[in-house]
Amino acid sequence: MSVTPATSRAWHLTARPQGWPKPEDFALREEAVAAPGPGQILVRNLFMSVDPYMRGRMNDVKSYIPPFQLDQPMDGGAVGEVVASEADGIAVGDHVLHGLGWREYATVEARHAVKVDPAAAPLSAYLGVLGMTGLTAYAGLLEVASFKEGDAVFVSGAAGAVGSQVGQIAKLKGASRVIGSAGSDEKVRLLVEEYGFDAAFNYKDGPVTDQLKEAAPDGIDVYFDNVGGEHLEAAIDRLNVGGRVTVCGMIAQYNVTEPPAAPRNLALVIGKRLRIQGMLVTDHNALQPRFVEEVGGWIREGKLHYRETVVKGIEHGVDAFLGMLRGENTGKMVVGFGD
Repeated sequence: MSVTPATSRAWHLTARPQGWPKPEDFALREEAVAAPGPGQILVRNLFMSVDPYMRGRMNDVKSYIPPFQLDQPMDGGAVGEVVASEADGIAVGDHVLHGLGWREYATVEARHAVKVDPAAAPLSAYLGVLGMTGLTAYAGLLEVASFKEGDAVFVSGAAGAVGSQVGQIAKLKGASRVIGSAGSDEKVRLLVEEYGFDAAFNYKDGPVTDQLKEAAPDGIDVYFDNVGGEHLEAAIDRLNVGGRVTVCGMIAQYNVTEPPAAPRNLALVIGKRLRIQGMLVTDHNALQPRFVEEVGGWIREGKLHYRETVVKGIEHGVDAFLGMLRGENTGKMVVGFGD
């Protein structure tokens, strides 16, 4: 039987970052653990997710998701073990996925938790390859970008959790060519040797436009954008007539204090009849059953590979988040609370 402590630790945002967040913008604080009421469960978190979108929530601006409140626990994806339950259908010992990360223990409304099976996949996978990031890749490529067999695909931030799955799904679905960009030679090798990309380049080695032109001499049909800025400008140059862009993220400008100069070639959108569409994964929840079945099958068959970067200890949660923003992770960045 689990012993529930009277208090546990939770990360608070203590100041709105200006530009890059700093460790002193956060504080790890002790808080009372609330016993679950009717319809609630108490979860001991085992893994929490750190994601690029969380940077936007640190700004006090109107957006698609409310900002983090100062001096209150932050939140985000987490998976853990139920240690107390006052909800039908969820028992002590079950494992659940929920939205109250950034803390060791969470009192969760059961209707906002989803049971997951640790025997079917590692628990951390439900935050990445089989979780929100995986569904983002799946929906963003197949539904938002209207991918079709024979398309040539370019993915920026391709060694990250979303980008690495986009490229592999494109190959599995019959892409004619898949190209990725990444921020180190090691990640470039990973894209080609493990994930099966046809070509990849280190965007730090020279202008993205020149490197993409060399990697995609016949142009591209789909661009999956995780970066924005210079990458988006380069992709617009190389997109063929009728090309499609899924704008998933723009990590290159999340921490800038001045508007980016690029893209400077948006007029090409007219003549090339391009479609540029932003996406939020929550708009595609209806795809979840098909996504889990298809991607889960690929993983079991060894057709789809994934990497995780696991940082141990809640005390290193902010370090993991800042490292993710700097591109220090390969694949999904998660924080593990377990022993």
